[in-house]
Amino acid sequence: MIPANLIRELLAEDHDFMKAVVFELASAYRRTVKELKNQKLRSGAERLANWLLREERSQGGEGRLTIPYEKRILAAYLGMTAENLSRGFSALSAHGVNIKGLQVDIVDIGKLIDYARPSPLIDDGEPRLPRD
Repeated sequence: MIPANLIRELLAEDHDFMKAVVFELASAYRRTVKELKNQKLRSGAERLANWLLREERSQGGEGRLTIPYEKRILAAYLGMTAENLSRGFSALSAHGVNIKGLQVDIVDIGKLIDYARPSPLIDDGEPRLPRD
């Protein structure tokens, strides 16, 4: 642990350090609020649909993605049981999603987007620390 008095001194003396700390605190708070909104305002299938859209983009945007970990871990991350995750994938088949093992094909991304209804208040990227 870093002694609190040392951090207080650095905050008072180093403007760049203070800005970086404030930025990180604000970013962590923003992520927490977004995750709370995601959990409370969406069904499990909607959370899964939005996760698939983000993951598909991060894996190249080709309409295909590989789930990078066990499905039970994905289920826990999305706040659902493994059984509900399976039901979510079944529900998303009507919205252009096919799954086989850990391989997911999004055959109609428009239908998936219409179902997921991504929100900029929940799904936008994190802001970057401004450079002076």
